Amino acid sequence: MSQVGDFVVDNRAGISRTLHRISAIRNRKGAIIGLTCRVGRAISGSANLLRDLVQDGASLLLIGPPGVGKTTIIREIARMLANDYKKRVMIVDTSNEIGGDGDIPHAGIGNARRMQVPNSEVQHKVLIEAVENHMPQVIVIDEIGTKLEAMAASTIAQRGIQLVATAHGVTIENLIMNPALEMLIGGIQSVTLGDEEASRRGVQKTVLERKGPSTFSCGVEIISKTELRVYRSLESTVDAILSGRFPNVEVRKMSSQEMKETIERELLISTSSDEENEIVVELTPGITNDTFTSEVPAKIGEECWEERVPLHLFVYGILEASVIQVIKQLKITDAAILLTDNISEADAILAMQSKLKKNSRIQAAAKSHCIPIHVTKTSSLDQITKAIRALMSDIKDGLKDSEPVDGMKSSEKLDALEEARIAIEQVVIPKGEPVELLPRPSNIMSLQMELIRKYQLEAEKIGTESDRRLRILPFHKGKTSDTDGAHGGFDDFVGADGNINGSFYSVDRLPLLPD
Repeated sequence: MSQVGDFVVDNRAGISRTLHRISAIRNRKGAIIGLTCRVGRAISGSANLLRDLVQDGASLLLIGPPGVGKTTIIREIARMLANDYKKRVMIVDTSNEIGGDGDIPHAGIGNARRMQVPNSEVQHKVLIEAVENHMPQVIVIDEIGTKLEAMAASTIAQRGIQLVATAHGVTIENLIMNPALEMLIGGIQSVTLGDEEASRRGVQKTVLERKGPSTFSCGVEIISKTELRVYRSLESTVDAILSGRFPNVEVRKMSSQEMKETIERELLISTSSDEENEIVVELTPGITNDTFTSEVPAKIGEECWEERVPLHLFVYGILEASVIQVIKQLKITDAAILLTDNISEADAILAMQSKLKKNSRIQAAAKSHCIPIHVTKTSSLDQITKAIRALMSDIKDGLKDSEPVDGMKSSEKLDALEEARIAIEQVVIPKGEPVELLPRPSNIMSLQMELIRKYQLEAEKIGTESDRRLRILPFHKGKTSDTDGAHGGFDDFVGADGNINGSFYSVDRLPLLPD
């Protein structure tokens, strides 16, 4: 004991100008009867996998079990910020683990300054003091473990200061379930949804949602000393986890033997990964994330789609977990189809027929953004599989522009029939008003006339030869069928394979009529 520093309340001491930590074992009377020595060392380059995030000024929260190397990484990040990027860095050192024991800090922190914490119970006060007295641009904290420290970190983040901190845990979910640390990711609250919103999301009326903005912009799960999992947007990650979706994650690996870095980008959909579908990107010194180039093109089954932009899919009325399961079963790479919550960013919409009929706003948004809609009658995996295959077929054929002529004719027929059905069910029958349809070729107008007769209605042709179209009249030949019966007639008219004559059909450029 005479060769080391003083033991304080936390039963820890150190050796001056080293990074070693000495922990005391006491008996029931308080006398020290044993020591545990943990050897600490500064490893240059241990934070290279996070250099791009550090350089961009992102606030980082590092999560990992004890002994995985969290303190080593944030020590290197502090040195990197102070020496390489010339920032004012202040380290709040709880047990002198980052900067070492004694008044003179270890050289491993570079030009960063350090504030020692006399007692771990007052660490939150030292954090506030560091901001108020020393004008730091960056604050580095090790082992945030209490609610007071989490609140202090949140206060600091709101003052525009870059934060780099560690917390005990294995995954982001551990922080969500930890009531003392949930403030670091924005806090969790229970929210009661309205009937329409709960139906749109396909969830119960009471759900968990993020309460406010996250203290940190990025989250990093430390798997080992050479492997990290990076969540670039911590807020989006928490929202995805709470809604039952899988967040976007970058798996970054460093090969110490070959002295090179490899980064794998994948969408986390299971604990195991399919090596055939992984996209591995190799980095050479000086190359940042902005210059990533893929060595292995994305695969969709057995076919490669070179230089293909990922298909952003908006799902409505169907559980996203079911869609992800189908994508996995079809062996479609994660880069080929990405689910989105923003309909304006979507390239296609996958919706349940009954849900879509009740929401004219989705249809209006689809029309305004020229987004094709693929509809299923049920949310069974078989129906979703057919829809996803149709989507991938659109990608193969270059979507609408390079679709075969026969396919275009079939799509045009379906468009015309859907237009007539919506006009009948939403205007003609309930309001008793005539509706003019869009101009169509004569063979397609014949199909529309046949459908109109199934609803026991009449129509007349109007317009010139080049602008010939149908006007549906609110006159009934006989007894009017109710809406459900009429819709059954449409189902009989459209076959189960999506062709004229269903369980699945495609609607593109859906005409919108008054509700």
